[in-house]
Amino acid sequence: MTSSFKVSPESRLRQATKDAGGIAGLNVLRIINEPTAAAIAYGLDKKSSGSGEQNILVFDLGGGTFDVSLLTIEEVKATAGDTHLGGEDFDNRLVNHFVSEFQRKNKRDISGNARALRRLRTACEREKRTLSSTTQTTVEVDSLFEGIDFYATITKARFEELCMDMFVRCMEPVEKCLRDKKIHKSTVHEVVLVGGSTRIPKVQQLLQDCFNGGAMVVYGMSG
Repeated sequence: MTSSFKVSPESRLRQATKDAGGIAGLNVLRIINEPTAAAIAYGLDKKSSGSGEQNILVFDLGGGTFDVSLLTIEEVKATAGDTHLGGEDFDNRLVNHFVSEFQRKNKRDISGNARALRRLRTACEREKRTLSSTTQTTVEVDSLFEGIDFYATITKARFEELCMDMFVRCMEPVEKCLRDKKIHKSTVHEVVLVGGSTRIPKVQQLLQDCFNGGAMVVYGMSG
């Protein structure tokens, strides 16, 4: 069993977790940072052994937050992130887009109707995932509001256009991590992708572009 933390947790929280493991009857050998756990889970600790120190970038774009960590298996060298950016923000952008579409088509404003928004969000989350593997999809919700069915198509290109500012924001912590430790992009050996939103092709493309393609291997670990 692996017990992991976000980067730079308070020492008392580490100890509390260690104590809880002991109470549960576990033999807690070591508590490691979450990015290191992600790298080890993908076997990069075994891959790097015998080949010298390797720099690994962990790109964790979860539902509500975003973290980037630069590490070797033994040490987290730098971390950066955006606590106000995550997969939910891409969902929100889609929801707002389709709220406007519904109003344009039907002259009805659903922005204050919690039930309609909840159903629309569920459809948007589903089709966002679909756009990771196709160029176009359709958002359909029967009787979305006042008995009106909603049907609208969206292309991958339009989704990327709607969210481009947030995709660009995703790259800023990557640059900050490298800058903070004065590490050149060419010396980063691996990138580990964590979190469902790393399935978005634009995110993967921007990372590839950031590291100039090169011999970079991008690992999918999106849980």
